Amino acid sequence: MRTYPLYSRTFEEARALQFKIVDSATRHFTGEEALDLGDLGVRAGTNRPYQTIRVERVFAEAFDAEDAVLVRGAGTGALRWSLVAAMRPGQTVLVHDAPIYPTTKVTLDTMGCPVVVADFNDDASLKRVCAANKDVIAGVLIQHSRQKPDDSYELGHVIERVRACLGEVPIVTDDNYAATKVKAIGCQLGADLATFSCFKVLGPEGVGVVIGRVELVEKVRELQYSGGSQVQGHEAVAALRGLIYAPVALSITGATCHEVARRLSEGELPHVRSASVVNAESKAVIVEFEDEIADRVLELAPSHGAAPNPVGCESKYEFVPMFYRISATFRAKDPTWQRRMIRINVMRSGPDTVIRILRELIEEVYGA
Repeated sequence: MRTYPLYSRTFEEARALQFKIVDSATRHFTGEEALDLGDLGVRAGTNRPYQTIRVERVFAEAFDAEDAVLVRGAGTGALRWSLVAAMRPGQTVLVHDAPIYPTTKVTLDTMGCPVVVADFNDDASLKRVCAANKDVIAGVLIQHSRQKPDDSYELGHVIERVRACLGEVPIVTDDNYAATKVKAIGCQLGADLATFSCFKVLGPEGVGVVIGRVELVEKVRELQYSGGSQVQGHEAVAALRGLIYAPVALSITGATCHEVARRLSEGELPHVRSASVVNAESKAVIVEFEDEIADRVLELAPSHGAAPNPVGCESKYEFVPMFYRISATFRAKDPTWQRRMIRINVMRSGPDTVIRILRELIEEVYGA
């Protein structure tokens, strides 16, 4: 299977990002403040907890942006508030020719925003659709991670092509499963707003971040005016800790995925036909068996130490590898794949652990 996984930072590149984040933190926190779990409530003159303000400044600097705001609702909330800030209800949004992520579709449907579809893998399609709908497209939504098995587009290139066709129309990117792993997210590549869940970068559940142009970020911030909408200081500090530790941890995960796929493709285990690294949506290894044993392998996997289901597909809670069914987009492309294929998210485990568990499962299935 030909796949086009996103780039993963090398260990050295990830370490450099960690150092950049910590350096920024030393510029916005005193030593005492850095050891404080955080404050509560809205403070006079700011309407925000002080620790949250400091953390947002670090997030902005980490991704070379003008401003950042933490929001409730994880990645879904971050994307929802970004779309609300960037466009009005009923306006038309340009999207990729692929299934829209379900919670994103809820936002677009709730706003009454019709969509115009173009194939982001195909420059000619993108140019043609933009030209035909230039007068109605009021915003663009681009998902950084892959939506279909054969997606190959590069985010920066798509943003560049959209700018050439549509000028300064607002561009919002969904950078879930990409932030801290790739070299640059949407706001660093020319988009107006980038969004992701802090849960996907080892942070607390329920907190998302919007990063980008100060005018639009400030609009999002204004929509979080009430005290109950505020991300409190201790939550913000937890998000910062996750952001600090995520680059190196996730770079190891990316490298492990590629090593597992290489070793399996070279024939290390019997009854494995192929193995490929994909972004579905997090980076994972798709293993195809020679026979239709996928269901039995997944049934047995938990007893061998593999997680049976995701929590956040890279959250701070997940450290053992996850053996799971292939994604809906893969099943839609070829329904027979679900009987022969499984998805392995290596999480914090090493390649030897993943391959040992898979070997044990294959031996149990075939009665070796």
